[in-house]
Amino acid sequence: MRVKHGDVPDERSLLRTPRLDLEPLRVEHADEMATVLDDEQLYVVIGGSPPTVADLRERYRHQVAGRSPDGTQGWFNWILRRRQDHQAVGYVQATTTPEPAGLAAEVAWVVGTAYHGNGYASEAARAMVSWLREQGVVTVLAHVYPGHLASERVARAVGLSPTTTVTDGEVRWQS
Repeated sequence: MRVKHGDVPDERSLLRTPRLDLEPLRVEHADEMATVLDDEQLYVVIGGSPPTVADLRERYRHQVAGRSPDGTQGWFNWILRRRQDHQAVGYVQATTTPEPAGLAAEVAWVVGTAYHGNGYASEAARAMVSWLREQGVVTVLAHVYPGHLASERVARAVGLSPTTTVTDGEVRWQS
């Protein structure tokens, strides 16, 4: 199946890696994800603070639409679940936009601090980027805080390279 820009992700968008299932986001994920994301250390670099269950439900209600209200962006969000015990460990997401050369996708990844150091972000991000490429995405980019070595490793793992562009203090990585 190849999605078109603005398609809404559904169960056909389930992605699998050797250790993870990447489940398309549902509002019901908010309860368990609030626990995964409930650590102030996670927000030292990305800013903000741990979201409440209510915050996540509202955010997820918006995101599960699969596209921006004006239809110019496609939104793809997956919860990362370890296959061995079905534990949610984080999420990956992509926002697609049409460009003259084809679809571009800005990607991001977050893994709960309790699950850092296991390679989950790289594993999931590789699966997501591979899927995006299969859907016709020609440009992939991410914004990474300078010196955030873990995120830089993930960006490199999916084939991105740093550019000289800095936005809101973050370096644009692109392929």
